Amino acid sequence: MAEFDSIRSTTQSDARASIDSGLRAHMNKVYGLMAVAMVITGSVAWSIGTSPQLVYALFSNQIISLVIMFAPLGFVFFLSAKVMKMSYASGQLAFWLFSALMGLSLSTIFVVYTGASIANAFFTTAIAFGAMSLFGYTTKKDLSGMGRFLFMGVIGLIVAMIINWFTQSPGLEFAINVLGVLIFAGLTAYDTQNIKNTYLSFRSAPNGEEIAAKAGILGALSLYINFLNMFMFLLHFMGSRE
Repeated sequence: MAEFDSIRSTTQSDARASIDSGLRAHMNKVYGLMAVAMVITGSVAWSIGTSPQLVYALFSNQIISLVIMFAPLGFVFFLSAKVMKMSYASGQLAFWLFSALMGLSLSTIFVVYTGASIANAFFTTAIAFGAMSLFGYTTKKDLSGMGRFLFMGVIGLIVAMIINWFTQSPGLEFAINVLGVLIFAGLTAYDTQNIKNTYLSFRSAPNGEEIAAKAGILGALSLYINFLNMFMFLLHFMGSRE
């Protein structure tokens, strides 16, 4: 009996070690995808944004400006709907193409804000993002309830931004920026835990590793969007204009 318990304990220990190793590899892949996307976005934004003449040529045309504004949103819907049906390589390529479009749409920040403000907002975002993502990965608390609350907060935030577009209220703009940072910081923790749980639920299914890898692209996309939104709200909040 003691020998049987020992064998069972060893088997369970090996299984946990396998899960932990696979989960770490999966999370590293998700963060790697996100990091490459951020580099692409930053490179495109910087290369275009540091040429005011090019920015003016692109955004002075109303049709081109609208395409640049709404193309990333279309890509988000496309990826969310199609990535599980695509090959992993195609999904990865689509994600990186989306990140390049985001870089194009964000290029104007280099014309509006000082380089020091952009750097400060980026590093502040990186620290906050890292802390919240670590919390989401390590906490034993179920964050699904917080996720539903935060999604409602995003809807409220969008409504407030539409209202402020008409009212141009400095007080409302300040509240939007503060709440925006807090909401997307919370979503970072929620999405990190969701990525972890999704991997653990799929890994033992038939073709589970392939499904989990494709789901990881969506996970990287959600973290990427959270990071960019935190960054933009912080930049609006603490940035110095040119």
